[in-house]
Amino acid sequence: MLEPLRLELRKRGVRVGVGEVLRLARALSLGLHDSSLQGLYRVARALWVHRESELDAFDQAFVACFGGVAGASSELIARLAEWMRDPLERRVLSPEQLAALERLDLPELRRLLEERLRQQNERHDGGSRWIGTGGTSPFGAHGSHPSGVRVGMHGGGRSAVAQADARAYLPYRSDLVLDVRQIETALRKLRALAREGSRFELDLDETVARTARNAGELEITLRPEKRPTVRVLLLMDVGGSMDPHAELVSQLFSAAKRASNFRELRSYYFHNCVYTRLYEADDLRKPTALTDVLERCSPDWKLVVVGDAAMHPAELLGSEWLASGAETEMTGVRCMQLLADHFTKSAWLNPDPPRHWKGGTAEMLAGMFAMFPLTLEGLSAAMAHLSRGSRVAR
Repeated sequence: MLEPLRLELRKRGVRVGVGEVLRLARALSLGLHDSSLQGLYRVARALWVHRESELDAFDQAFVACFGGVAGASSELIARLAEWMRDPLERRVLSPEQLAALERLDLPELRRLLEERLRQQNERHDGGSRWIGTGGTSPFGAHGSHPSGVRVGMHGGGRSAVAQADARAYLPYRSDLVLDVRQIETALRKLRALAREGSRFELDLDETVARTARNAGELEITLRPEKRPTVRVLLLMDVGGSMDPHAELVSQLFSAAKRASNFRELRSYYFHNCVYTRLYEADDLRKPTALTDVLERCSPDWKLVVVGDAAMHPAELLGSEWLASGAETEMTGVRCMQLLADHFTKSAWLNPDPPRHWKGGTAEMLAGMFAMFPLTLEGLSAAMAHLSRGSRVAR
């Protein structure tokens, strides 16, 4: 039963090892699944799924394995629940009567239960053979038998297969766009710590070493605590073709502002292309010179640009698209090149799917910056690139 489900998960890229299979088998042997398909669904998902992005794949695999038994199992559970409703009070048997009842081992109980389920078609109370209540049958509830199987007394619920087929976890698939919580989780991967500041954290290893060298006399050693060192410059494209992505960019900005793993975050806006000015607000009314931003942010800052990189080629290449009031005549591509050259590590997050990057300005900018789709996989890859990547070869 478990091997087909494991193989279906492997087809969908979810790895399940031998240890996980053994843990699930142990859980089933302990009856943690309540001997139901619904219970199997919940227990297997809890033990075999380790990432939110795998929840949808698990549901698809479960439907592929157990899709044909959903209706029959739910109907059978409903029928048994009806038979066990308002159980008859059990008879009081003498020790001699209990001793006279046949004791059955587990394989025999299973065989007999399957046989009764095929043959029985109505409720029974007080009997010694059928699934019922208050009797001496080995199957049922509120009865007396030295060995038996308890049936009923547990409420049902939605069919496990129907629940899996609903694919409630579809938004967690890695090829879809993000919500704020997922963005926060991905941003935590961009993390670097260093010890700095006052000495008030106990250095246990050094304390033990110095105490040993000091003939056992305690010598407490303190050290600065670890603090995040990552500094991020976030540039966001607003207006025009970015309007459909405004909510997603706002979610990214909210998650970045709340990120506790950043030492410092500075954010600016631009429209279509960065020229000689950036803007502190999304209405593009508070300009800041690009050169001033570069002076404030050293090369070890992480540059993150968010935009679809879609514009008329003249906006990127032509001098007629210069920002008004520019002190030096620089095309958009030259300003973008300044950014790419200044920062050691940079990444471009594009809300458009990669198939739209071929040709045009998106392809040009992808030659300057490492470009990633604004999805769970793409954002995780971008954070990994910023952690250990380097400039794009140009």
